[in-house]
Amino acid sequence: MFQLTGEYECKIDAKGRIKLPANLMRQISSEGTYDFTVNRGFENHLMLYPRDVWEKKTKELNQLNIYIKKNREAVRYFYRGATKLTTDASDRILVPKSLIEYAGISKEIVLFAYQEQVEIWSKEAYENMIGQEPDNFSSLAEEVFGGGTHGSDHE
Repeated sequence: MFQLTGEYECKIDAKGRIKLPANLMRQISSEGTYDFTVNRGFENHLMLYPRDVWEKKTKELNQLNIYIKKNREAVRYFYRGATKLTTDASDRILVPKSLIEYAGISKEIVLFAYQEQVEIWSKEAYENMIGQEPDNFSSLAEEVFGGGTHGSDHE
């Protein structure tokens, strides 16, 4: 299991390649090439998963009953745009053009690493999202983590 952490400002070149920061790469593995899967995120950003994490997530999805419409829709949306990637010798990944367009990425990006995944945002969209933080983060944290319900709707 990974416990990724960090916020990295990077650039994407004209071919769609992103050089992954050394600090992030050390958190994922200490040697060799790296395999990832990238797909669309919940908002207009991309999600980058190390291979082991992607396999775990797809195993969870594959247990859903696809005869239930909401489950089919969730599976379809999750897999939309999913593309396997391998780093090159320079620790770069090549992101498909369709995903770059989906996320509105031009040149400057932010990689936001947490838990087992990395969000890939256009820098502008990331700054807009961060700018919408609640005025009172303490109240949000209490609502999400307080009372032992961990984000459930129970009071």
